[in-house]
Amino acid sequence: MTPYSLAFYMDVVTSGTVLGVGPAASPDCVTRALGSDFGENTFGNRSMCRDYGLAEFFWDRDSAHHPWSGHHFTLQVHRLAYRDRTLVNETLRARYGRFTPRLRFGKLQRLLERRGVPLLEIPEIPANTPYFRTFWQPDSHVAVSVIGTYGEYSTPGNLRVGDVYQIQAPMAAEEVEWRRRRVG
Repeated sequence: MTPYSLAFYMDVVTSGTVLGVGPAASPDCVTRALGSDFGENTFGNRSMCRDYGLAEFFWDRDSAHHPWSGHHFTLQVHRLAYRDRTLVNETLRARYGRFTPRLRFGKLQRLLERRGVPLLEIPEIPANTPYFRTFWQPDSHVAVSVIGTYGEYSTPGNLRVGDVYQIQAPMAAEEVEWRRRRVG
């Protein structure tokens, strides 16, 4: 068995879900899976984010009269480096145990490759180059952002080169192709 939080990250990257809940899930479905301890931000009546500490889920809708439509989720892995034990909610801790303050990309990549789950490097958005690198899992459409090089005011000082910054889903194949075309 993979120790502690590594199993969680492997499950997310492999499945494109958090505890079986995908990015298109309704707010109620996410709350059933992750619990009711979250911070909620709305932006007008058309966008909403629920922050569960490590995980954030995002929704939008056409108007206040329409239901929320899931847009994406992000695991803010970089927050763990602050060593706040309350950051990972009780539901995740109960299932996966303790979470380490840093996630080394090389270790995650090796374990995923052993399971036949490749992570392909894709071009970074120019504004983030060379500080970040992005890797993509084509089956689950999960993107993993990694610290590529240290940059004062560009990368967190409490992370090292090779640490995972965040994990996000979905990243559509169209975005990957768009990034590749921009690089040429």
